Amino acid sequence: MQMPPPPPSSSSDGGYLGIPAMSSRLKLLEEKILRQIGPFDASTSSASSTTTTPTASGTTTPTIINRPTSRNNSPQIRQLPTSLNSPSNSRASSAPPIRKGVFHLPLSPLQTTPNNTSEYTQAKYQEVLKNSGLLHINGEQKRTDPKELSNISILGYGSCGHVYKMEHIPSKTELAVKIMHRTASDEENKRIIMDLDVIIKSYDFPFIVRCIGYFINSTDVWICMELMASCFDKLLKLIQQPIPELVLGKLTFATVTALNYLKEAHGIIHRDVKPSNILIDEYGAIKLCDFGISGVLIESMAKSRNAGCAAYMSPERIEPLDPTRPDYDIRADIWSLGITLIELATNAYPYSNCRSDFDVMSRIVTEDSPKLPAHLTFSANFRSFVDMCLIKKYKERPKYGELMLQPFFVQSRDQPFDVAGWYRDVTSAANDKQRR
Repeated sequence: MQMPPPPPSSSSDGGYLGIPAMSSRLKLLEEKILRQIGPFDASTSSASSTTTTPTASGTTTPTIINRPTSRNNSPQIRQLPTSLNSPSNSRASSAPPIRKGVFHLPLSPLQTTPNNTSEYTQAKYQEVLKNSGLLHINGEQKRTDPKELSNISILGYGSCGHVYKMEHIPSKTELAVKIMHRTASDEENKRIIMDLDVIIKSYDFPFIVRCIGYFINSTDVWICMELMASCFDKLLKLIQQPIPELVLGKLTFATVTALNYLKEAHGIIHRDVKPSNILIDEYGAIKLCDFGISGVLIESMAKSRNAGCAAYMSPERIEPLDPTRPDYDIRADIWSLGITLIELATNAYPYSNCRSDFDVMSRIVTEDSPKLPAHLTFSANFRSFVDMCLIKKYKERPKYGELMLQPFFVQSRDQPFDVAGWYRDVTSAANDKQRR
């Protein structure tokens, strides 16, 4: 039988990733970045992940167990592809409790070079294959079989795969599992490799979703991550009201810090910053996820156009000066953050009523940059920060270092706010309303 059905196209990813064993040089760089941004409240970072799980069905083909909807129902068994049959309520004033099942993975970072050949892609798979099946659960690293994972539900889809909520049966630990299928497409396989690569390199950075292991074989890759409560896209649809400025401040701090870390420590640009790729957990932690279309910067510039969501794409990516040689940098992600902040602050996408991606991109290029509506109450510092993110001429747009000196960023970093309490209150109210 087949894998669980894919989610509808409107669903969001609960993307995930992160693994360990940094070199001492990278560790020092990480500490330098954290010193640069100043102190932070760990309770405002977040993580999330999904997972699927199979059990034996009397044959050599692994299966997925779907949990019954009630205690009286027996589990339904569905077979997985044979290719997988291979061993291989805290407040802001205090840090969140350590989440069960989230631990460092002693895996070596991939050696990354800007190479686009299929031979390179295959070599990268071989490089990570040796650690396939090693999961860190309850403080122990164990060789794990996919049969030990039980499917609970589907969480959404990402840049190159579907994300499931699963349980590691022996330990009763819930995970987020991203399942990506290898194909004959070099582009798809490179996305998978990039997703793995960024997670391994960023294994324990506080504002990037953490990976606790993965399974990889000739046809599929499963990335097991810490489980997050929601992404901001789904959260906005659930509560049906704008996100408060104080919460957006914590989101801004976490996201800019994560993007700056990717650039400074690893020379990576995300290229897909949007509400569905920013996650939150029940402890108020906010984290960045989904790195399948991230790009390697060459002399601080990205060299390809075909990546990212059109709705959040910057003008210089849509219409480069030389279409045959696109050059843009991390400031493209800053534009995407600005659009994200307006959407979350107003509960409305700024380029609405467009019939196609072409319409959206045309408006981004031809119209003035969007602004926070004048009739809504926002601080002058927040308005100024958003305006800086959305300067159309990207060479005049600030980079991360300048953004991190802005009053809104500094205030958001230093001012305590109970993100966990806010999340608990708004989701509880929204769920009560739906039940009526």
